Amino acid sequence: MKPAPFEYHAPEAIDDVCALLAEYGDEAKVLAGGQSLVPMLALRLTRFEHLIDVNRVADLAGFDRENGSVVVRAATRQRVMERDPAIAQWVPLLARATPLIGHFQIRNRGTVGGSLAHADPASEYPAVAVALGAEMELAGPGGARRRVAAEDFFLGTWTTAADPEELLVAARFPVWPAPSGFAIEEVARRHGDFALAGVACAISADRAGIALFGVGSTPLRAGAAEEAVLAGAGAAEVAAAAVADLDPPADVHASGATRARIARHLVERAVTRAQEDLRAAG
Repeated sequence: MKPAPFEYHAPEAIDDVCALLAEYGDEAKVLAGGQSLVPMLALRLTRFEHLIDVNRVADLAGFDRENGSVVVRAATRQRVMERDPAIAQWVPLLARATPLIGHFQIRNRGTVGGSLAHADPASEYPAVAVALGAEMELAGPGGARRRVAAEDFFLGTWTTAADPEELLVAARFPVWPAPSGFAIEEVARRHGDFALAGVACAISADRAGIALFGVGSTPLRAGAAEEAVLAGAGAAEVAAAAVADLDPPADVHASGATRARIARHLVERAVTRAQEDLRAAG
């Protein structure tokens, strides 16, 4: 099938993108990598009167180290997160999560900001952002900027805290102090599919971040499991705490109970591997 007719815009500045979003509101959609949007348009699962292509906005590409964080601008390709040695050193969890996203053709075009703004609850980057305590940077009309904690940014399936006239311009991932350990685990029907359940895990001497994905309408921070890690609990006990109040949805791929069992196993494995990583780093 072909998408419904739309008007195409290709601005070259962030302010111009925000002006278009303010003008057209819910009738407009930002196009970055297009790896999720284009198939949905082609199948007519959604339609927009205006598509705003941000690939010509130079200020939306690349990343920098800034004040203890790595600022990844929204249109940076996923392949950069997978291959750049600086990302592997500064934000290991982001580098390790990226190969789980689709296939290399998708990662060659897909963007970090596109994945975060799309807010699919079974995708990896939102969970990584929550586990690490990242912040989303939003730009609005007239040069307005604000930051939203990742935990508050994801409101539901395909829904974020960004206003219709706002553009996600960057994600700020904190650089965890050494030594720290990281792990991401997921189960999918096939390699490259969205996860039936998954977990992103980060552990240091006095801090823990654990986020589940694929088991709710948003990535879910497992606060009780984080407290259990810091209290010295074993991996099995941490996993039990992580899923104690979990109520995953059921669909044609798995029941809620199956997802909960998978999530418990994955948390135990991720915590074990992150702790091994922490010991090796120390």
